[in-house]
Amino acid sequence: MEQMNWRADTRKVNLSKAEAQVAASSVFLAKVFNWMMVGLGLTGAVAWVTAHSALGRMIAATPLYWVLALVEIGLVWYLAARIDRLQASTATGIFMGYSALNGLTLSVIFLIYSGASIATTFFITAGMFGATAMYGLVTKRDLTSLGSFMLMGLIGLILASIVNIFLHSPALHWAISIIGVLVFVGLTAYDTQKIKEMGEQGIMEQGEEAIRKGAILGALELYLDFINLFLYLLRFFGGSRD
Repeated sequence: MEQMNWRADTRKVNLSKAEAQVAASSVFLAKVFNWMMVGLGLTGAVAWVTAHSALGRMIAATPLYWVLALVEIGLVWYLAARIDRLQASTATGIFMGYSALNGLTLSVIFLIYSGASIATTFFITAGMFGATAMYGLVTKRDLTSLGSFMLMGLIGLILASIVNIFLHSPALHWAISIIGVLVFVGLTAYDTQKIKEMGEQGIMEQGEEAIRKGAILGALELYLDFINLFLYLLRFFGGSRD
């Protein structure tokens, strides 16, 4: 009888621990998605305002676009590489600064595509992103191997895109677009599962500073997945302004 009671108490403890992990993961995920949406909102606002100003035309017609793009790459690398050493407020500032800079570079899409097609593509992207993120949250399958495969695919995408700058091959352009959609769908599922596991593994017990930095890094990863998925889908659904 005592042994049965002990087993019942053990199951209760394990259940309580599991429930606590789920609750902590939910809170952490909410913080990550909130920051991601803040970043996307800032990017969209900056892009729209810039596109309707002289600065937008300057970015599209001069090397300023590439200067901004290089600065963005530097910010992402710096934030990802030094997140453990940064203050949470600094990490947040870098993420917001990156989101604003990305809005400047993305302003050019308003000069290429119609506003209606951009809006349509955004909602398609949101639907695909939401469904894929949900899969990453609920699946019992370990997506680590998928993430590694998608990262290899991302490297291939970058190399193929560089090659096509010189080849100007329409066939390669569409192949890159299709593979790009698949890669960032896969990365969305993988990154979401990874962030969920961060919440379950005790990050919520490490203090507000660690929570904020973890949420910012997670938001950056999902933000990049969303933006890149949007840009690849825009190649299919974007209608010219002309």
